Amino acid sequence: MLKSLSISNYALISNLRIDFDEGFSVITGETGAGKSIIIGALSLVQGQRADTRVVMEGTQKSIVEAAFEIGNYRLQPFFEENELDYSPVCQVRREITVTGKSRAFVNDTPVSLNVLRELSLRLLDIHSQHENLLLSTENYQLQVVDTIAQNQTELTDYQIAFDEWNKAVAELQKLRREAARQSADLDYLQFQLNQLDEANLKAGELAELETELETLSHVEEIKRELLLADSLLSVDELNIRKLLKETENAIQKIKKYLTDANDWSERLLTLNIELKDIASEISAAQERIDFNPERLDYVDNRLSTLISLQKKFKVETEEELIEIREDYRKQLNRIDNFDEELKNAGEKVGLAFEKLKTEATLLNHTRIGTKPVIEKYLIEQLRLLGMENVQFVVNISPTDEFTDKGNDKVEFMFSANKNRTVQAVAEIASGGEISRLMLAIKSLLISKSDLPTIIFDEIDTGVSGEIAGRMGEIMKKMSHSTQVITITHLPQIASKGTAHYLVYKDSSGTSTETRIQQLNPEARIQELAAMLSGKTVTEAALLNAKDLLNN
Repeated sequence: MLKSLSISNYALISNLRIDFDEGFSVITGETGAGKSIIIGALSLVQGQRADTRVVMEGTQKSIVEAAFEIGNYRLQPFFEENELDYSPVCQVRREITVTGKSRAFVNDTPVSLNVLRELSLRLLDIHSQHENLLLSTENYQLQVVDTIAQNQTELTDYQIAFDEWNKAVAELQKLRREAARQSADLDYLQFQLNQLDEANLKAGELAELETELETLSHVEEIKRELLLADSLLSVDELNIRKLLKETENAIQKIKKYLTDANDWSERLLTLNIELKDIASEISAAQERIDFNPERLDYVDNRLSTLISLQKKFKVETEEELIEIREDYRKQLNRIDNFDEELKNAGEKVGLAFEKLKTEATLLNHTRIGTKPVIEKYLIEQLRLLGMENVQFVVNISPTDEFTDKGNDKVEFMFSANKNRTVQAVAEIASGGEISRLMLAIKSLLISKSDLPTIIFDEIDTGVSGEIAGRMGEIMKKMSHSTQVITITHLPQIASKGTAHYLVYKDSSGTSTETRIQQLNPEARIQELAAMLSGKTVTEAALLNAKDLLNN
């Protein structure tokens, strides 16, 4: 329940604190006294959008803080999920600066407005005057049915199936778009792949060809120098190996006299062997290398082909060309297999839709089950509220359109008079009838929920007299399970409250401020009498006020 509300520097309120009792509390006051200001402050606690104009003139920051007793409402998992400190008394604070900065706190921990809104749904329901308009909307009517049906499990299962179906449909549509696009590119892809396939690409080939081209382009020079080298190593009078052998023999003769000679001898032997191998390889190369114009042309053309492909595809290596080739091949294979993919995706959509229809049917059954409950309850309550001939029908019918709430069309049908066919609430109900109908619906919803607090902001619009008193009785009955706070101009309703608060304007100081006070029994009689007779309180009004309080 709402335990207390503190407001500072908000609109016409410099500093205000209200301590609320459990049960049924009423708030009264003249038009313009500031009752709507209090509702506005509470809406900030709910996480509603802030307006810098609410910051009291001459101040820098507005603060609204509400304390809720939540020990009996199983809210600890929510606090744990959002990493908030749990306490049986929850402090919710909202701060609005004159610069437009807004901050929210739960038990002194900063929270986002989304978290605050989610928490407020579990703490407080404010029924504002304009909410009556919602009664005529299909979405609100569906929400009422689902609340009474208590079908959250079925609704969650349906929404999972709905998401899976949407994903399957999206995937099928994506495949169809891709198939159409790829099919349009089929000839282009095939041409590109053919060109790369014909190139018979091999990794590292370009470097090898460039080396070979260098060799083929300088064959004559190479053969000339190889011939010279071979002759230098082979002609007897210039034979280096012969000289090395003679040098080795000379060193051999002095090995026994000179220690270093052994090392020199071995090194000379190694040199001689190495030169022999070199001479053999040079000779073989000279015989092997020959001018081949056909091979030169081939290498040159091959290089041109590879370089041209690299430029065309804007890459630098054969490896990258090979990757592109394989990518084209995969794309073409994908096109070849699109029919199968589309078939599989279509089957997936079909299966998902069958699952969706199954869950929608189960959801529909929960809603259909509430139909007699809602109709019976609302008819009983509306008769208590003076509609003796009321008819109320809940039409629930499946449609071909599936949304995240199911495929049911819900419509509240209503008639307040004999021999009148029921029609949609929006088409037939008057303002006073809407008020009574909304109160009856709220009382039904409260009976099916664990909501700690509900606040009615002049839900009695369009009613008076005995009917107003009956509305007060219904709210009083609601307060046995939920804290009820109502703002009213009707003494018949105000008299039913267990606690009575008066909102008024105080101009005794340098500025006008909105204030609130809880009335004692005597002050309450005076207020009710004033509501009955106006500013001039008559003896009859006082007697009437006492009578209202005693009944």
